[in-house]
Parts: sequence; structure tokens; C-alpha cells
Amino acid sequence: MKTIIFIGTNKSGSSREATRAAEKLGYFTVLFTNNEKQIQQRKAYPDIHRMILIDTSNIEEMKDEINNLIKTGLEIKSIVSFVDPFVHIASVLCDEFCVNYTSSTAIEMMEDKEKTRIFLENQSYSPKFFLLKPNESVTNDIEFPLIIKSPKSTGSKDVLLANNSSELKKHLGYLRSKNPLETIMIEEYIEGPQYLVEALVYKKHAHVIGIIEQEITQGKRFIITGYGVLVKAPKEIQTGLEEVLQSIVKAFNIENGALHLELRLTKNGWKLIEINPRISGGAMNTMLHTAFGFNLVEETLKLFLGERPNIRPKHKKFVYTKYVIVESKGILEKVIGKNKATNSPGVVDVYVKPKRGTLLSPPLSMGHRYAYVIAEGATLAEAKNKAIDAAKEIKFILKVS
Repeated sequence: MKTIIFIGTNKSGSSREATRAAEKLGYFTVLFTNNEKQIQQRKAYPDIHRMILIDTSNIEEMKDEINNLIKTGLEIKSIVSFVDPFVHIASVLCDEFCVNYTSSTAIEMMEDKEKTRIFLENQSYSPKFFLLKPNESVTNDIEFPLIIKSPKSTGSKDVLLANNSSELKKHLGYLRSKNPLETIMIEEYIEGPQYLVEALVYKKHAHVIGIIEQEITQGKRFIITGYGVLVKAPKEIQTGLEEVLQSIVKAFNIENGALHLELRLTKNGWKLIEINPRISGGAMNTMLHTAFGFNLVEETLKLFLGERPNIRPKHKKFVYTKYVIVESKGILEKVIGKNKATNSPGVVDVYVKPKRGTLLSPPLSMGHRYAYVIAEGATLAEAKNKAIDAAKEIKFILKVS
């Protein structure tokens, strides 16, 4: 039986839509998960044919389990992950057990922000940065504001803004208390509008799938709370982003693969915030499907299986996604307004993540975004207004903890 093994999945979003796409394509799906809750909620995952509780950071343990699966007669066609931080480990396993059409070396480098910055430091789109080893102190001749981050950070966790020396000292203390032996990365703060570029690379040719304007809410962390798909980006934006993408694909020598870039447009040109070797999580796949009519995770799976992906748009629609966060901490008693949001003009999808009894808090990572509304409109501004208006209907009633 032709099989795809997934390392990790979320209950919703791009990674879950990938398991559904694999089933739709006719593959037997196996999930390796370290999340016991998913085993307990087994019935919620009918598209996953076999679920195995395993330490997903232990490559040897997973190799043993893959060999066991092969002994039962399963034909492993690909091993993939659409979840941080398992993209590289899945690719390494794929190298051993099946034909890998992507590059584990490139994925490993892109997954590590420190390696990426060093590798691209001479490119015009690379921000100024320096690395601080454990116990190393900062010199006095630095200019604020600065971004302080862990090179292993994902989903805006451990990405901090320092406006002065005292904030810098505080953030360094916080990161070092969490990971005393880890290098800390310090970057110049980049001002300007932020864009996300979803891309697929097929036979060394990079294809821009979508250019998305990002709305950033800055509290204790930089949280992206709005995404607007540019159906037709202004020529200078399209050209500039394509040039950066082509440069990165060439530098990393990517033959086939999926990636997304986050960049800011400054008075000195484009500056790369980060690269990730996978599609964005959350609502991204649904957003792009609404905007262009194809299923990006399905086409990505085809790419991983050695097939040509079909990423020709079936239509082009203006789409905006608005995420909902909370401003105070508390236990969720109930959610109101979901049906009203769903029935609002232009709304194509509404998702509410937390269940009653969940502790909610103001966002410290992207995982603390608790709902989203996707809307379409005749223009991007209209889609945005419809998404924002509908999102206002969703209210989390909290019991203060």
C-alpha cells in the first residue's frame, strides 16, 4: 500500500490539510506524533489511517518504527512534515527510506536562523546582525532599536524588541535563563511594511505562489493578526520579491521544495526577516485556495512525490484573513458570535480554536491567536473590511484566573 508518513500535525491549518490531501490523492497516511492528546482524540482524525505515539525528536526510534511499518507491507513513498521543527528530520528520514526530491542540507540551514543569517550575510537583503555567545556581553557602541531572538525561535516565540540598554539586558537575561548554552542573535530593527511570499521550487525554477501583506500587532511579541493576498502585486513589489527569491533558491541550490519568506520593504530595498522551509501554517492554505483555486499543500505533496505541481490559478479573488487575540488572561467560559461571523457578507471561513475551560492569554506566540475569519471582496480593501467586521462578532467570555 502506497504510504506517506507525516511527522507531526496540528488539529487544523496547513499541516492538517496536508494529511487530508494525501488521503484524497489515494495514499495510506501514517502520523508520528508526540502529542498524547491526539491519540486520545483519535476519532477527530479520520483522514489519518494510522497514528503512532513516538518521540518525534528521536530519529533512531522513528527509524525502527518505519522498519516495522515496511515489514507489514507498507510501501513508503514519502516522509514529510509541515510543522516546525520537524521538516528537516522528516527529510533526513526520507533520504534513508524513499526517494527524496528535496534537499535535506538546504532545509537544515533554512530551519536554523543562525546558519541562514551567516550563509546570506553578504547579500544586499540581509539585515545587519551579530551573534552573542553564552556569557558574552554586548559592547557599548550599538544603536537601538534592536531585535533580540533565539535562532531556534518559531512562530514569533522569543523574538523581542529592545529600545534601550535596560531592555536589552532584560531580554538577554530572559533568553539565557531559558537556554543558557544557546547563541543569541541580535539584529537591526527593520522598519517598513512586511510581506510574506509563499513559493514552490520545481526543477530549480522558483514560482511565487502568493504575495501577502501582513498586519502586525505589537504587544509583548510581534504577532501577525492580518493577511491580505495581493491578487496582482504592484510591479516593483513583484519584481523585487522575485529577485530575492531567485537569489535565495540559487544560494541554497534548491532543486525542489516549498518555502516561505518574510521580508520588509525599506528605503534601502528589501530586507529578509526570515525563511522557513515549508508552507506557512494556520489559515494560509485555505487563504490561497480561496484566492487562486488550487490546494497548495496537495501540490506540495505531488512535488515531494516527484510529480509536477499544478499551480496555475483557476481564478483570482481578493482575500483577507483577520485573526482574533485576547487582551487579558482567563479561563474560557464560552465563545459568542461565531455563527454571526460565519453569516456575515463575504465570509468564506471562520475557525475558532479553543474549547471551554482553556486558559487564554494575550499573545506571546502565533499559537496564541484563537480564531480567524477569511473574507473575499471586489477589492482587497473590501475583503479586509468584511473580515475585520466579521471578526468583531467573535467574543471570548473569560473567567479571570
